[in-house]
Amino acid sequence: MNLPIASILLAGAIPWICAGIAKAGQKNYDNHNPRAWLALQTGYRARANAAQANSFEAFPLYAIGVLLAMLSEVADEHIQLCAVIFIVARVAYVACYILDKDKLRSLAWTVGVASTVTLYVLSAGQ
Repeated sequence: MNLPIASILLAGAIPWICAGIAKAGQKNYDNHNPRAWLALQTGYRARANAAQANSFEAFPLYAIGVLLAMLSEVADEHIQLCAVIFIVARVAYVACYILDKDKLRSLAWTVGVASTVTLYVLSAGQ
């Protein structure tokens, strides 16, 4: 599996990881109504759930950007660089969200968005 395709898979899995963090170790977790249970959480669990929602929001634009860049025959090294930057930024974003580092979280979010936009700009230039 090449790096850009692997990055799409990993980006798609980040929300699942966030959900696992939000739910892990809870004896009172309600699997019959998990969204209502998550809505009642506070602290890092609530932040992990918020990171999950944002990760779902970021995924489609990123995945389509990678595929569009590949179809537009953007140089592989440029796509790979954007993919690595996006994944590192999203992992940092989730970590900063869970650890309540709001300014660093916003920086990581901005870097991830910039790498996604770069894929579209490179595709348009082909």
